Amino acid sequence: MPWDPARLPDQTGRTVVVTGATAGIGYFAAEQLAAAGADVVLASRSESKLRRAADSVRSRVPHASVRLVVLELGSLASVDAAAAELASLPRLDAVLLNGGAMSTGRRAVTEDGLPLLLGTHVAANARLIARLLPALVATAVEHRGLSRVVHTSTGFVERLHLGVDDLQRVPRLGVAAYTKAKTVTEIFAFELDRRLRAAGLPVASVVTRPGVGVDAKTPERPGIRDATTPYQRNPYTPWAQGKDTAAWSAVRALTDREVRGGEYFAPSGRLRGAPVPVPPPARTAAPGRETAERVWRQVEELTGLTIDVGSA
Repeated sequence: MPWDPARLPDQTGRTVVVTGATAGIGYFAAEQLAAAGADVVLASRSESKLRRAADSVRSRVPHASVRLVVLELGSLASVDAAAAELASLPRLDAVLLNGGAMSTGRRAVTEDGLPLLLGTHVAANARLIARLLPALVATAVEHRGLSRVVHTSTGFVERLHLGVDDLQRVPRLGVAAYTKAKTVTEIFAFELDRRLRAAGLPVASVVTRPGVGVDAKTPERPGIRDATTPYQRNPYTPWAQGKDTAAWSAVRALTDREVRGGEYFAPSGRLRGAPVPVPPPARTAAPGRETAERVWRQVEELTGLTIDVGSA
């Protein structure tokens, strides 16, 4: 049966963590997962926004199962605290790595002194998964399934080719710095999947990109997308989609029973449309062993720990 965003596979019993869940794509992914029966964990840095997002989900899905975890991706200490809380849950089936700073200031850094985009989109996410991997494996073994780690990327990775020899070298242009962080995200995600397979672990690492989601086409949700929230203009609006639809690629990667590690999901129309599997970019999915190893080592240095997949 083809995957249908209007008729998601039943997610009852599954626990899914969504980072960056208080607005945009993250919020709508969480709402859709809750409607399908998942126990959804909303993770973000603001407790008040988390409560607002949870209230909004429950207003749309009266019987929703929603939990809240404070997670500041700009602080590795906060990542560790959130990971400990998440790892203590009765089960953990999937994590959507959707959160990350969008500030393009070249001098902006995290609490730990890392370049802000690299620190929140790469280092924090890698450290979070390293901490959660044993729980993901345990859930998959106990329930005879396949746990999932879903990484969010961008179409800019295909269009802008940024070097990854030195991860901490920040490009001058904000869009280039963001694209570099997402290029590293993809290389790490595909290398993670190779290592999971080699270790025989029942966890899939999958990459998605949302296309273009714009405020003008996003349905209203009180406190999430309404007259009180900031409105972002976008020149691509005539060809784009709402952020509810932009969430579909990630939601398919999380819910489609046929998904396997190493896959890449994107809108059928590039900027919008139903999510479909697409060929992963060779430069991130198959960058060569030397490049993949070098990026992995640098990501470990950024996270401050060894990501030993074999010991999970």
